[in-house]
Amino acid sequence: MSPQIEIQLIAVIVAVACALPGVFLVLRKMSMMTDAITHTILLGIVIGFFVTHDLSSPLLIVGATLVGVATVLLTEVLDRTKLVAGDAAIGIVFPLLFSIAIILITRYAGSVHLDTDSVLLGELAFAPFDRMVVNGVDIGAKGIYSSAAILMINLILIIVFFKELKIAAFDPMLAAVLGLAPAVIHYGLMTMVSFTTVGAFQAVGSILVVAFMIGPPVTAYLLTDDLKWMLILSAGIGAINGILGYQLAAWLDVSIAGSMAVMTGLVFFIVFIFSPQRGLLSTVRRRHTQKIAFAKMTVLFHLYNHEGSQNEAKEAGLESLQNELRWNPDFYKRILDSLHRDGNIVFVDHLVQLTESGRAESVAKYEALFVE
Repeated sequence: MSPQIEIQLIAVIVAVACALPGVFLVLRKMSMMTDAITHTILLGIVIGFFVTHDLSSPLLIVGATLVGVATVLLTEVLDRTKLVAGDAAIGIVFPLLFSIAIILITRYAGSVHLDTDSVLLGELAFAPFDRMVVNGVDIGAKGIYSSAAILMINLILIIVFFKELKIAAFDPMLAAVLGLAPAVIHYGLMTMVSFTTVGAFQAVGSILVVAFMIGPPVTAYLLTDDLKWMLILSAGIGAINGILGYQLAAWLDVSIAGSMAVMTGLVFFIVFIFSPQRGLLSTVRRRHTQKIAFAKMTVLFHLYNHEGSQNEAKEAGLESLQNELRWNPDFYKRILDSLHRDGNIVFVDHLVQLTESGRAESVAKYEALFVE
């Protein structure tokens, strides 16, 4: 297998592994917690190295995972005091723990291969050089197997605990009533996020872990309301971002991780603008349609309320009606023309009058709004 294929394969597996737990972080409005965890786990790695003096020891993963969970715990403890907001708590805990790790590295591990730049940015280009050799046979890059193991663990956990994760994400109170222990589910999810981050960031760096864990789920959230489809779309979008990002890096001869993060952002903004239901264009169009519909309903109600009254000539006059509504002349003309085309109003001697269909439309809208 060529190094180019191995790099893309690692990126796709990592993207899918990160996107799956990221879906639940997005639904629980905890996206920025990912950024905190991806940085603070460095402290766990440093502490684990000081204990074992071995960068390949599995205790580094254990230490990093525990520090990730501790980051969540400390943040929530500060938040529960009500003295600081949740985002402020993240802004206090994450720089504190990350800075301690940087100080420890620069002070006590300067001669050890713990590069803070690699931790932040990663370097996928070097992943094919770290080989998995079994019985003297080279079976591929280690990153493929380590990231695949993380992906399989995440898949199994999500499939087994899908119901619990779903209920806890949308209604923690209901989860507690049903005896599902939302606190256990919450910290279980945070452990999954920490473990995924630890396993992924060595190859791709913390910045790309954040991009893969939040970008695809947020993009999928704009495309569907179904949780299962959101998980599937997140995985697919993450994989596509990884492949397109690598192609962009190869074309421009730039950072692979940076290109993948850029591609993740570009795909999000494309969906953000053009999504059929929640995209910017569809939202603007829907709001414009609602504005026109509300304006037309306002005119119909006004005419219906003053129909047959002594002030009808004043309230229903072309000029007086515009003064009453205080609308822009162009907008006012457009609304009246639309109502006239719909057959709801007619113009008689500079008066605006309801037709039978306009009167029926007014009654129907009034009953729909105010009559149970």
